[in-house]
Amino acid sequence: MILVAIFSTITLAAVFAGWHIRRRHLNRWLTSYILEGGRRRRPRPGQETHLLLCIADHFEPINGNVTPDVAWRRVQNWLQTYPQLFGSYRDSDGRPPRHSFFFPLEQYDFAHVTALTQLCEQGMGEVEVHLHHDGDTAQYLAERLVAFKEMMAERHRQLARDKRTGKLAYAFIHGNWALDNSRPDGRWCGVNNELDVLRETGCYADLTLPSAPSPTQTRKINSIYYAIDDPLRPRSHDWGIDVGSGPAPKNALLLIQGPLLLNWKQRKWGILPRLENGCIQGNQPPSQERLDLWLRARVQVPSRPDWFFVKLHTHGAPESNQKVLLGEPMIRFHEGLARRAREDERFHFHYVTAREMYNLVRAAEAGWRGSVADARDFELSWNGSIRSS
Repeated sequence: MILVAIFSTITLAAVFAGWHIRRRHLNRWLTSYILEGGRRRRPRPGQETHLLLCIADHFEPINGNVTPDVAWRRVQNWLQTYPQLFGSYRDSDGRPPRHSFFFPLEQYDFAHVTALTQLCEQGMGEVEVHLHHDGDTAQYLAERLVAFKEMMAERHRQLARDKRTGKLAYAFIHGNWALDNSRPDGRWCGVNNELDVLRETGCYADLTLPSAPSPTQTRKINSIYYAIDDPLRPRSHDWGIDVGSGPAPKNALLLIQGPLLLNWKQRKWGILPRLENGCIQGNQPPSQERLDLWLRARVQVPSRPDWFFVKLHTHGAPESNQKVLLGEPMIRFHEGLARRAREDERFHFHYVTAREMYNLVRAAEAGWRGSVADARDFELSWNGSIRSS
């Protein structure tokens, strides 16, 4: 009877675990996670560590179909509160916290973006491109991206320019996580060659991932890599070539992923590990404990083992998330970073925008041995600084 009970318990546990894995779509990336376990460790005490911290915000003022007045109050709260709370904080380069606002193309509002530009002109962020679409075509997508890119540059002095050619460039986050038509049901995109469309219209990097627990999550995790589009099939970015593992391939799009891990210290029902996906929101505030996990993910370029790329994501407009991003939890987090740097002379932290993170990736790939500060504008300059100079 005892053996039967043990066997039944093990069987039920296995069935339950299998159900949970499928429900949360862990089966898409769990094998990759297990295989990379050997490199998944925190920086050693005394190891030179540069935290490159980017917060990529799916910034949607009308999120939840709110009224125009509510949407405007959300934007105004960022404009007024962000510099008031964080204007005095400084990273290891003497720069204030910097936020990357990925503004939805289809929700464009002149007043909203103008307000965000005022924040950016104070050195506190930059605006990039976000898009929700469904049943789209490659041609229509390209036309919309080009038109939006040019408008953002002309009206608001946003986005980036290549320092060598002067061409406009932008970072991208896909709405509903469905980059390259990656949802199993084909919704919220429709374009199998989306990676090529993005690259050809000036996208310098995609920062959508991770998307777990969404079924759009790629098998490749905790990576900075080049993905080559296959226009005959969706989700061509499921795999790719790690930056620094060889020459950058032609006709490929750079993807910068955030951390994706299992958190065994925080367990659901006291049994199953919780998902750490780099999301900052009302029920997932930042903390020094989470920072340890983000560092453990080791999203890096091999030539700079001292640089740790940590790309987080959020939806910063809704009030429930503003309580974290513009409140006490984020204040404590910034204070914790400063305290950590004071206590450990080999720990350095750098607030970076999406553009600056891309520049640092490219600098590391090119063998850059200089400082983080001197590589922030390695290839791309912020359009606002160019136009105002």
